[in-house]
Amino acid sequence: MFTGIVTDVGRVRAVRDTNRDRRFEIETSFDVSTIDMGASIAHAGCCLTVVEKGEGWFAVEVSGETLSKTTLGDWDEGRAVNLERSARVGDELGGHIVSGHVDGVGEVLSIDSEGGSHRVRIRVPRPLHRYIAPKGSIAVEGVSLTVNEVDDDVFGVNLIPHTWEVTTLGGLKPGSRVNLEIDMLARYLARWRETA
Repeated sequence: MFTGIVTDVGRVRAVRDTNRDRRFEIETSFDVSTIDMGASIAHAGCCLTVVEKGEGWFAVEVSGETLSKTTLGDWDEGRAVNLERSARVGDELGGHIVSGHVDGVGEVLSIDSEGGSHRVRIRVPRPLHRYIAPKGSIAVEGVSLTVNEVDDDVFGVNLIPHTWEVTTLGGLKPGSRVNLEIDMLARYLARWRETA
C-alpha cells in the first residue's frame, strides 16, 4: 500500500525486453541498502517488485499486461519517474490510500496557470469517469490529488507549486498520457451500489 506522496523522482537508466516482458533499471536517491529484494515500490503509480539492485539503482520487471494497461510501455532511457516506497504501519498517511494498481490511462487536455498553481484537466477513459467525484481523491502518476471539478469524462486538479516542482507532473503537456488510480473507497462503494 502507498499514500500517493512521492518521495523521489528516479530516472530510467536502462530498458531491456525479455520475451513479452520488460526490465527497467531505475536510478534513485533512495538508500538502496535499505531496500529489500522483493520490495514493492510505486513507479508513476504502478506497484513493481525490486528484482536486483546496485549502488544508486534497482531493477524491476514488468509484464506484458502491465505494459499494455499503463504508460510504462512508453518508457525509455532517461525518463523521469515518480517513486514511492510502500507505507509501513505507523507511517503518516499524508495523501490517501493508494494500492499501486493503475485503473487506466488518462490524457491531459489543458494546463492553465492560476496564481502560482497549475490547473490541469484530464480526460479519463470510460467507464472510470463514474468513480471520480468533486473533492474526492485520485492518484495521477502516483501523486495523491484532490479532484476539483468533474464534467462527464473530464476532471480537473490543482497542482500547488511544491507538487509541480518535486514530481514529474511539472513536465506535463496537453496530450501527455498519465496513469490513473481511482480512490479505492469510491471503487468499492460503486461496486456495492451495482450489486445492491
